[in-house]
Amino acid sequence: MKEGSLKLSIGHLYPKLLNLYGDMGNIITLMKRCEWRGIKVEYDSIGIGDNIKEHDLYFIGGGQDRQQVEVSEELYKNKDFLIDERDKNAVFLGICGGYQLFGHYYQPFDGDKLLGISLLDAYTVAGKKRFIGNVTVENNFLDVKTLVGFENHSGLTYIQGDTVPLGKVIVGNGNNGVDKTEGARYKNVFGTYLHGSLLPKNPTFADYLIELALEKKYGEKIKLAKLDDELEIKTHNSLVGKAY
Repeated sequence: MKEGSLKLSIGHLYPKLLNLYGDMGNIITLMKRCEWRGIKVEYDSIGIGDNIKEHDLYFIGGGQDRQQVEVSEELYKNKDFLIDERDKNAVFLGICGGYQLFGHYYQPFDGDKLLGISLLDAYTVAGKKRFIGNVTVENNFLDVKTLVGFENHSGLTYIQGDTVPLGKVIVGNGNNGVDKTEGARYKNVFGTYLHGSLLPKNPTFADYLIELALEKKYGEKIKLAKLDDELEIKTHNSLVGKAY
């Protein structure tokens, strides 16, 4: 299929509450990389109380515990719908607090357990130490074998079952600072602690998500045309292996 005839629908979950550390840059990256190829994008900003309609790709950012409480309650109301979307191969990307709510629960130090929506077989508990700094992750599913970003979290996330990590931590702490994993993936659901924002520094990953979303929509694999990513790749390479 010609890229100029393609369309993509993106649902941005609760951006007014969960948008720390430049997470909106991930949405801008996805939209621009589609626009530069002539792919039309429908963008839907979803707020508290809004009905969630079907989208090809869903994004949720990070936030503080107070915001997570409100979002947790709202997400849980839509749990069955979002699990159904996952099982229809919709693409999900969750960052930090959003990532935690993709699992079964997040247990803060003080306060009640926040129920997640179980898109991933994972859970998170508050840790005593805050992980802050640059992260380099080695992955085995992208053409570029590294992911880079910036972590700032005290939550300790543990994955299990059929959920697998995005990759192995080379620099940084990742999910919990112990098992050397970062992020999680199940079907087309991706979660990660990497801010920065993530996708401008990792254009190969951005294109991978777009291709998965297009495959979900059109029922066939679609290979995107190459863009001039010289600046993006230089930025990425400058951060590989760099500690904070």
